[in-house]
Amino acid sequence: MDAVIKSFPPHAEKGPDATEKKHYMDKPLTARPSQEEVEAAISTLLRWTGDDIAREGLIETPARVAKAFREMFAGYDQSPEEELGRTFEEVQGYDDMVLIKDISFHSHCEHHMVPIIGKAHVAYLPDGKVVGLSKIARVVDIFARRLQTQEAMTAQIATVIQNVLKPRGVAVLIEAEHMCMAMRGIRKQGSTTLTTTFTGVFKTDFQEQARFMTMLRDKHG
Repeated sequence: MDAVIKSFPPHAEKGPDATEKKHYMDKPLTARPSQEEVEAAISTLLRWTGDDIAREGLIETPARVAKAFREMFAGYDQSPEEELGRTFEEVQGYDDMVLIKDISFHSHCEHHMVPIIGKAHVAYLPDGKVVGLSKIARVVDIFARRLQTQEAMTAQIATVIQNVLKPRGVAVLIEAEHMCMAMRGIRKQGSTTLTTTFTGVFKTDFQEQARFMTMLRDKHG
C-alpha cells in the first residue's frame, strides 16, 4: 500500500494558537436553492451522463440524491465550536494525554465531489478541563460532512479544539483513501494519504509527538 505523508499547519492566516475566530468554526451561512432547483440540476446531470431520466429507475433519483446530499453535507448546519462548549473540570488532577483513536469518517473532495474515506486520531493535553469523548468524534464528523481537502480538515479539527478548549496542545492525524485517485485520474486503489497537525506542546516537544505516534501504533495504547 502506498502512503503519502503530509504535515499541515492549522491555518495559513495566523498559525496554530491564534484566537481570531475562523469562518469554519461557525455554521456557514449560504443562500441555498429551492428543492425544485436542486432536483432540476440533478436531472440535468443525469441527462449529461447520457441516461434516460424518464426510465423507471431514475424517476425518483433527483429527489433521492437531494435527500442524500442533505445528510452527507449536514456539517454546514452544525457548529464544531458549540459541540465543544460543555467541558468538565472535575478531572481529579488528570493532565496527561487524552487520545481518541480510529474515528471513522466519510467526506467528499471539494475538487471532484467524490468520497474521501478514512480515520482520524485526535489527542489533547488537558489544562484543567476535559470534554466528553463523543464531542471530539462529533467535531470530526461535522468537518467531514462538508466539501473538504484532507489537509484543511486536519488543520480545522486541531484549531477548533485548541481555540475552544485551550489545552496545552492538540495532535491530529488523519489517514484516508481518496476516490479521486482510485476512481479517476491515475486510478491507484489502496493509496493512503496521512496528514498531521500539532499545536502547543505537541508542536514544540518532539518527545510528545513521538509518544502520540507510539500510542497510535500500540493496539493497547
